Amino acid sequence: MRGGGHNIAGKAVCDGGLMLDLSRLKSIRVDPVARTVRADPGVLGGEFDRETQAFGLATPVGTVSTTGIAGLTLGGGQSWLSSKYGFAIDNLLAVDIVTADGVLRTASATQHEDLFWAIRGAGHNFGVVTSFEYRLHPVGPVLGGMVFHPFERATEVLRFYREFSASQPDELQTWAGILTGPDGNLVVALIPCYVGSLDAGERLLTPLRRFGSSVADTIAPIPYVAMQSMFDAALAPGRLDYWKAGLTDRLDDEVIAATVEYARQVPSPLSVILFAELHGAYSRVGKTDTAYYHRDLQYDPIVLSVWTDPADSPRNIRWARELFAAWEPHLPRAVYVNDLGDEGEERARSAYGENYARLVALKTRYDPANLFRLNQNLTPSR
Repeated sequence: MRGGGHNIAGKAVCDGGLMLDLSRLKSIRVDPVARTVRADPGVLGGEFDRETQAFGLATPVGTVSTTGIAGLTLGGGQSWLSSKYGFAIDNLLAVDIVTADGVLRTASATQHEDLFWAIRGAGHNFGVVTSFEYRLHPVGPVLGGMVFHPFERATEVLRFYREFSASQPDELQTWAGILTGPDGNLVVALIPCYVGSLDAGERLLTPLRRFGSSVADTIAPIPYVAMQSMFDAALAPGRLDYWKAGLTDRLDDEVIAATVEYARQVPSPLSVILFAELHGAYSRVGKTDTAYYHRDLQYDPIVLSVWTDPADSPRNIRWARELFAAWEPHLPRAVYVNDLGDEGEERARSAYGENYARLVALKTRYDPANLFRLNQNLTPSR
């Protein structure tokens, strides 16, 4: 099933099979009084945000405007709003879904509740969603941008990031990354997004902005749609990508040391090492309340290996794998399913923790022949 086609594992298309291309299904219907929105599966995050922001409303649907809302939501739905309002699945009110038996069902908290539970984090396995209904929240301009530091201070900056991000209010979410700047030099970026009173945000971000000797500071009040498109250029179409990622509740010194060491060896200037961060509302949802399990793990370390020449594929893939191998002993056996490449069922299983057995039982009930298998697959019981 192809919605936005923004899928790191390449599972939005297939060879020798049938692809349902939903990308032209673009209806978005906002109810500003009820603060809800109904959207089709071909809608991209940027399109969704523009329509909801016309009423000063938003809900968590990713961090890159070119991501399709469908695949993003069915795997969880990370967002700049997640610490304030949770994942996309935590704001999902209902879906219309065609299951493997060809029946159109509405799943919600009061209809087909077990299916509704499953699609919130493992939804790619259970059918074709033809409509999503979400709860909306008031969201005005946010305080966002980046503070860049020289790479030579990378260890110090990442340790500061660990301390700063350990205790933040729900309104503030802070990410960090190492990337190549326009001048060809590596830099360390601190990337906050504050959703709330801009004056309060300015005060809260003062320690981050005053830390160290930054080389640039772009933090300012910006439209929410601008924050949502900040990473678009880094994930432009037509490039080759290979990602490795995990989840953790802490950033050990060993993780920071490996990050700095491998950043020095990065084979492509397009590659990024990123620490996404989530807390607050995201972490207050019960681990078994939705199929997404790892609510207690705050950090999402991701190696985004990106390059353009197919001849360079082996060394770029090897670099990502070696960095992740250095991280892995210091990370729990856990992963966000939307970060996964083509890494096999056992790796996909680590996304679901104690929810796995229930998901397999539901997969066996709703899709016993495993019709929907071009995904991070749950194999039905035989």
